[in-house]
Amino acid sequence: MINFDSLFEEARQLPVIKTAVVHPVTPEAINGAIEAAKDRLITPVFVGPIQKIKQAAEEAKVDLSSYEIITTEHSHAAAEQAVALARVGKVSMLMKGSLHTDELMKAVVDKEKGLRTARRMSHVFVAETPAYGKLLLLTDCALNIWPDLMDKRDIVQNAIELAHAIGISVPKVAILSAIETVNDQLKSTIDAAALCKMTDRKQITGGILDGPLAFDNAISEESARIKEIISPVAGKADILLAPDLESGNMLAKQLQYLANAKLAGVVVGGRIPIVLTSRADHAEARLISCALGKIYYSYLCQKS
Repeated sequence: MINFDSLFEEARQLPVIKTAVVHPVTPEAINGAIEAAKDRLITPVFVGPIQKIKQAAEEAKVDLSSYEIITTEHSHAAAEQAVALARVGKVSMLMKGSLHTDELMKAVVDKEKGLRTARRMSHVFVAETPAYGKLLLLTDCALNIWPDLMDKRDIVQNAIELAHAIGISVPKVAILSAIETVNDQLKSTIDAAALCKMTDRKQITGGILDGPLAFDNAISEESARIKEIISPVAGKADILLAPDLESGNMLAKQLQYLANAKLAGVVVGGRIPIVLTSRADHAEARLISCALGKIYYSYLCQKS
């Protein structure tokens, strides 16, 4: 069975990848990168104000003398420098340190100097929770605030490819809404119907989509049975597509804090993976996210 332990072991068997750790000026950010290095996941390159990085390392009781540090004036410059390193192939993954997500992503999505592809980038949480019998991917929970239909097409395709990377060959995608029927007063149901038809027309490939589905019948076969929903996805979802960032982020945090879920987060759809954890995340979350990003990077290399 695919779980975080198996993904972690898989990631350790892959070649170590050089990773730009962007603006790591807190002990938590330093420790997360160092632990990932000790576990043979990454070779960190610390990018940011050198005095703040050294101070954070002292607080974390970590020796950085054997690691490369690229000094910048502030967090904005750190993001730009990290992206520049990725563009010329000096690093293969980015890892968010102690800066805001929008600071990092502004440099990443820059049309001329960023890491964009033809597809829209999106964030995916992978959740391991005692209440569900398998890993559950949640998207988009951090980047796209009000995605339109074509944005959602890319968000779904990105999540499907991440699912492929971690070993889910034909992921089942539940397109979430508040109800299970199409209603012209609820845009998420219209989008769900369109996305399913786009799958029929091969505009989305590699997975099985169904929606609109409410959260209960997306993950509970019993709920789907009671509501008489006949679907290959209902009660068996591997991927949950949220209607918007607000609902996706709240869903992820509720699973984490109320259902004891462990979460790993990564940005996909760009040239390289971006490990995008919360500044409040502990070292374990950063480790699991590094493992996930490393596996996705290997998948990208195999595709190219």
